Amino acid sequence: MNTEQKILQHIKMNPYISQQEIARNVGLSCSAVAGYIADLIKQGKIKGHAYIIEESSPIVCIGGANIDRKAQAKQKIDLYSSNPVTFSEFSGGVARNVAENLSKLNVKNTIMTCVGNDKDGDWLLERMKDSGIDVSQVLRIPNERTGTYTAILDIDGEMIISTADMDIYDKMTPSMFEDKWSVLSNSRAVFVDTNVPTESIHYIIDRCHSENLPLYIDPVSISKAKKLPDRLDGVELIFPNKEEAEWLANMTIDSVKDCDLACQRIRQRGAKKVVVTLGDAGAYYAEEGNSGHLASIKTDVVDVTGAGDAFTAGVIYALSESQPFTRAAKMGQAAATLTLQNSTTVSPLLSDQKINELIKEIS
Repeated sequence: MNTEQKILQHIKMNPYISQQEIARNVGLSCSAVAGYIADLIKQGKIKGHAYIIEESSPIVCIGGANIDRKAQAKQKIDLYSSNPVTFSEFSGGVARNVAENLSKLNVKNTIMTCVGNDKDGDWLLERMKDSGIDVSQVLRIPNERTGTYTAILDIDGEMIISTADMDIYDKMTPSMFEDKWSVLSNSRAVFVDTNVPTESIHYIIDRCHSENLPLYIDPVSISKAKKLPDRLDGVELIFPNKEEAEWLANMTIDSVKDCDLACQRIRQRGAKKVVVTLGDAGAYYAEEGNSGHLASIKTDVVDVTGAGDAFTAGVIYALSESQPFTRAAKMGQAAATLTLQNSTTVSPLLSDQKINELIKEIS
């Protein structure tokens, strides 16, 4: 069967298939598929108007969506004692944060997660809808509590300790993603955080690899990074922080040179691109033939919570717009900087215009 016949067969099987999905299935670019489609129309082999080219496919964000609670110290933290704090509550979760940041950057997105059939779940769903996130793929679980994350921050906004009640994510089984795969296969790209169970992470990685679907991963923490398989083939980009990168690369990172070696080791496991976030030391990015260190952008830090998720969203946004990787890393850094400047998990100031203005200021 030649390429034209393969394309026609896919359309016969699903008259509403997107051009992007055909491109992935037959291993061609979207522009090449468009050329074949035009020829098939001229030949009269495609008639009617059932065939749809999806112009704006969403990015699917998979993982945590929970209630974030923050206790900000009013004075230096005194361990093992009562401390005066200012308490606040927000919608959070890595995948949810990334999705909201993408919405602020005008990137269409859908979230796949699960929440309890409780008041927290009701509240969280409404907040996500208000943020422009498509929640049609959220699974509600009876008799389960919606996930919660509580952070204790010192007077400077640095996290002292955090706690998480996220057992509900164990319900995100491979069968759930198998049932929803038609949504994933029609997406522009997939983002996954490692709040998802091990078996599901492996399933998503393997299937995205086999279907040539761009996949971005946030390891979240060292303990959760251990859910990742030895081979990361099919992972377009992984976003570890310094400690997670040390674990993934099985080495200690004490310098920029160490970052380069760590990225090489992670890429040897199959990931195409790596960005290591280094807190106030900036970030290090690497892909084949291109790597570099970005110094942090000087700013007054109000709260560090959510900055890493903003960084991730900024990079994904840039790559989805076909920006070069170095430029994408800078855009991620700018998004993170805007988030550091306020007390909310997602910056109300975030926009593509603000990111580009900030990059110009530091260039």
